[in-house]
Order: sequence, then structure tokens, then C-alpha cells
Amino acid sequence: MRAKVQKTPILNQGTADAKRQEIRDYFTSTWELYEQLFEVMKGDEAYTMRADPLRHPLIFYLGHTATFFVNKLALAKIITERVNPEFESAFAIGVDEMSWDDLNDKNYTWPAVADVFVYRNQVRAVIEKVIDELPLTMPLTWNDPFWTILMGIEHERIHLETSSVLIRQLPLEQVQPHAAWAVCTDAGPAPANELLEVPGGAVTLGKERNHRLYGWDNEYGSLKKSVTPFKAAKYLVSNGEYREFVEAGGYETEKWWTEEGWAWKTYKQATMPLFWHGDAEQGYQLRCMAEIIDMPWNWPAEVNQLEAKAFCNWKAEVTGKPIRLPVEAEWHGLLNHLGLPNQPDWNGSQGNINLAEAASSCPVDKHLNAGFGDVQGNVWQWTETPIGGFPGFEVHPIYDDFSAPTFDTQHNLMKGGSWISTGNEATRDSRYAFRRHLYQHAGFRYIESAQKVNLEADVYETDDLIAQYCEFHYGADYHGVENFPRITAELCREAIGDRPIKRALDLGCATGRAAFEMARYCDFVTGIDFSARFIKVGHEMQEKGRIRYTLPDEGQLVSYHEKTLAEMGLVDVQHKVEFWQGDAHNLKPQFKDYDLVLACNLIDRLYEPSRFLTNIRERMTPGGILVLFSPYTWLEEFTPVEKWLGGKKVNGENVTTLEGLGQELAPHFKQVGEARDVEFVIRETRRKFQHSISQMSVWQKTD
Repeated sequence: MRAKVQKTPILNQGTADAKRQEIRDYFTSTWELYEQLFEVMKGDEAYTMRADPLRHPLIFYLGHTATFFVNKLALAKIITERVNPEFESAFAIGVDEMSWDDLNDKNYTWPAVADVFVYRNQVRAVIEKVIDELPLTMPLTWNDPFWTILMGIEHERIHLETSSVLIRQLPLEQVQPHAAWAVCTDAGPAPANELLEVPGGAVTLGKERNHRLYGWDNEYGSLKKSVTPFKAAKYLVSNGEYREFVEAGGYETEKWWTEEGWAWKTYKQATMPLFWHGDAEQGYQLRCMAEIIDMPWNWPAEVNQLEAKAFCNWKAEVTGKPIRLPVEAEWHGLLNHLGLPNQPDWNGSQGNINLAEAASSCPVDKHLNAGFGDVQGNVWQWTETPIGGFPGFEVHPIYDDFSAPTFDTQHNLMKGGSWISTGNEATRDSRYAFRRHLYQHAGFRYIESAQKVNLEADVYETDDLIAQYCEFHYGADYHGVENFPRITAELCREAIGDRPIKRALDLGCATGRAAFEMARYCDFVTGIDFSARFIKVGHEMQEKGRIRYTLPDEGQLVSYHEKTLAEMGLVDVQHKVEFWQGDAHNLKPQFKDYDLVLACNLIDRLYEPSRFLTNIRERMTPGGILVLFSPYTWLEEFTPVEKWLGGKKVNGENVTTLEGLGQELAPHFKQVGEARDVEFVIRETRRKFQHSISQMSVWQKTD
């Protein structure tokens, strides 16, 4: 029997006591369902195999969802002690194949599977205690401490689905059928598809901040769209309908594919969808999560976005009609036309979603509403729309890298959910996006519309904070103060003298300018920042050689900026730099053997700076140089007063931060030279600037 599946809680109804119990039950059902998924694995070897070369092994995801809870609860200051710092570093990051995800096997020695389950039990006890004791008031909103608990639960439900996709890609001998994950037994010939009318009208995307259901940051805001009338396929494209494309030479005909799609197809040498096995002569089969079955031609075809788009281009040619994928607003227009309720207001089964049926797709004509099949459920539906934020978009401070790193025009939205989409994923407002070449339990529905789709080929960074730091790092000098990241890199060179630097670390690198500048005189530089939003800029600059961003000038007026490595004379060093996301308190083991470490304006933003200073020594070579910059702006929102290194009275006496640094570092470092002040200016608007002074101190490791 499958573990219990609950609907996502309504956050503005009921008493606090009842809601606490509901959330505890929601956590329990999610946790147990996730662990039950891994029961299809035959043995420990399956956990450490890489099912997809662009994803971590499944042992990572077993530990990741527990680690996520610990890291977010610590960041929210709901807990003060970690459960297992080593695990909470190794299992921290790895949803998408971003360049800062560490997919290099040599950097990992995976723990025993049994140890990860022990760790999960330890974390579960911590979370249950938090749920039982954390103050709860109604209604729950995203500023409430309990939002972090809901965030962890919904995050694990995302990985319930993405992990099932990875299990589906393991060698068949590494998995085993499981009664709780039995596939649908209803299969037959594909029904004939047809195009049905959908009226146009106004569509409002996004939801209010006080919405009654949990949401991820990209769901909030408001965007009004006018949708022209169109026709939509009655059914999702079935395996049988997609077979026509395959056997018409679709995978051998370049003209049906985008440039990106053909490059992917050529690289993968793809001749049919990933989960198809066999051929036309011998017969086709379908790989499900833990077994291979005869091809169910009336189930939806599961493809990536590039394949879906190629099919539409082929279909348009053979029918003479303007066939394409829908945009996000058109999918909502179809949903509105049908008048379907939102989860959790379903009475019975809305469709093949929320694990209401078997652990697989089912026939595309099984669940009809107003003549259309599977507007929600069965498989996700690819769209033409790259994900972005709605007007009013804000990142959540506890999870600032959920959405923003995907606002790059390379991640397309999927809508509607799949058979294993639960919780937030099964709501109409959910917005999940993946790289166009990645596989999920995803297929597509095509539409007929003469309305052209205009997509941005490139984007300007509009996140105010990130754009501000783009200008701070790569922009103009202001008020006679030189570029701060460039100056810090030059001062580091001055501090090390003629000593050769093989490896350097720029910790708290933000958008990355200092790392590039340090590469002028270092053999290799690693840039690490806690925020993926910042790291994304450094990576983009390295990959494309340029960044674009908008800056507020006054009121609603903005200006547009482009900066390049070429204009800064940094093109020749971009291959000597790498960028990673990481926690300065708890870096992964491979970040070590540094001759030079720069920590710029970081020390007074750490929740436990003394721990950082203790640990950084272990990552430096003998005689290595540590360069610290800080304006010493101690704030309780970042660091508890008792953990400030200075800027306070101790035993009635004033203690400066420089004195505190000396006391912390004295056993293993000696100060080199005198501390010095370095100015920096951050532009907020055309007429408003932050002018600060950071103190530089240099310390040499003595043991």
C-alpha cells in the first residue's frame, strides 16, 4: 500500500492547534512517501550510480531533502545547531545542472546508504520537535516562521517527482517493481486527435501575497494578458500520434528542429524519446519507473521541450496549419474555459494527478472535461514560455535561489502536473521550469493559432539587488572612488608580494569581479557565494563574456547597461576562474589548498564568524595569506550579539573588531602590516549612493 498522500493545506482557515496538527500530518505523509519511493531500488549500488550525467546520484537526493530542512531552519534562525555538518555540506545543492552545481564524482565520497537513512531519522526528530514547539498564528503567510516548514515539505514533494524520473533512468537490473508503485494496466490503440475551439479573453497570471495556499516566489505578482481565440488538441499527444513523427524521419530531418534542438539531438544521437525502447521492426516498449512494458500507444508521449517543438514544426508542415506549443497564458485560458476547481477543492479524482491512480501515465482519453483530456495531470505539458518573474516578483529571503537562477531564457515552463505531482505542484498556479533538453514526466498538447510568439533572445537583469551589485562590480566609478572589487584584488597582490599563487579563493564573491581580477596573477581562482543569484552573474560573465542589467534612475525610469570582460581586459583570464554556491561556514571538502583567501565584506554577515575563521585555516596552505575586508557593520539580523567579534563592550571594556580578529586568529595566524581603510560606493539610483569604508587586514598562516 502506498503511503498516505495529503492535499496541500489551506493556510487561512482553522485554528492554530488544528493547523499545527494538519502540517505535522502533511510533513509525516510527505516524508514517508518519499522514503517509500526509494524502496524500488534493489541495492546500495543503485544509489551511487549516475542515472543522468547532468544530475547527482540518487543517494544525493535521499540526503538532500533532509539537509534542505536543516539548512533553511538554520538560516531562518529557528534552530541553532546542525545535525551533521558534513552531510549538510555534501547534500546541499543540486537540482538543476547549473555550472555551480558540483557534478564531479572525484569531489565526493558518498556515505553508506544506511548512514543516510540514520541521518534522515535524526533530522525527522528535529523537524517534528520544531513543528510541535514553534509558535503558530493564523493565517500563515510567507513571513511566518512556519513558512520554512512548509517550504521544506513542498521541496521534498518536488524531489519525490524528480527522483522518480532519475529512478526511471537507472538500469533496469538496479530497480524492482513495488506494489505501492504499480503502473496502469489500461493500454490500447491511440485515439484520433482533433483540434477544438477555445475562446479568447483576458487572463490574469500570478496570485496575491495573501493567497490561501503555499506558493513559491515565482507564483506571486500579477500579469494581465489578452489571449486571442485558438484551437487546442483534444488530447495530449499520445505515443501513437508521436510515432507518426518518429517514423516520418522526424529525428533525421534537421528542418523540424531549432538550432538548440538539433545540437541536442546530434549530441545524444537520439532517434526516439528517451523512455522508448525497441524499434519499428521488433516492436516498441516503454520504460516505466521500475519495469518495461509493451508500448501503450494511448498513453501520452513523454519528451523534452526540444522534441515537442520539433513535432509541432513537423505537424504544421504536414497539415498546413499554424501548429505550435501554447504559451503560459493560453494554457490558463484553456483551464479557465473548462472551469475546473483548484486543488485542494477537488471532489474525487481531478485526473491522473496527486497520485490518485497508478504510478504511471494512463490513456489520454480517460479523463475528459468539457471535451478535453488531461488539462491537468497525466504528464506535465511543455510550453513556449521561458520562466520569468511577474511584475511585483520578490525572492523569498530563506530560498533566494529557487527561481531567480532560472530566469535566463533557457528554462521553459511546464504546466498541469503529472501523475506524481502532489501538493503545490498539483495547483493551477504552480510554475515549474526546466532546461529544454531535460526529461521529466512531461509531454505536450499542441494548439493551432496564427498569433505569433515573441520570445526574448536575451534578458536584462532586473533584480534590483543583483543589478546594483552588477554595477558595483562592473560599472562606473562614482564620486572619485575607484572600483572596489578591482582595488581589493590589487591590494591582495600587493599583500602577497612576489609569492606565486597556485590557488586562490574569493569567498563571498558576489557577482565575481574580484575573482576575475585575481586571476591576472593567480593560476586559478575559485569564487564562492551563498547566493545563487549572485553566482549566476559571474557564471554568465564567464560563459558569455558580458552581462546586461537595468538600473533605477528615478521613480519608474530605468537605464540599460551592458558590460563585457573585453572592456575590462579580462578575456584572457576567464578560463582560470570557477564559480560555486556554498556556505562559508560549511564548505565542501574539495575547497582546500588555497595560497590566498579573500573574504570581502563577509565577516560581519556571518552567523558564526569565529567558526568560519577556525575552519578557513584548514583550507589554506602553510604560509597562506588571508585577506579580510569589512566595514564592521554588525547587525543582530545576521549575527547574534554574543557572536560578534567586536564592536561591543567585553567586561566593561571596548573591543574593536580588529582586536577581536587578532584574538581569534592569534593561535595560527600573524598579522602582516597595518590595517588600512578602503572606500567603496554602491549606486542605488542616479542620485542616491551608499558611501562606506571597509577595513583591510592581512593575516599569514603560521602553522
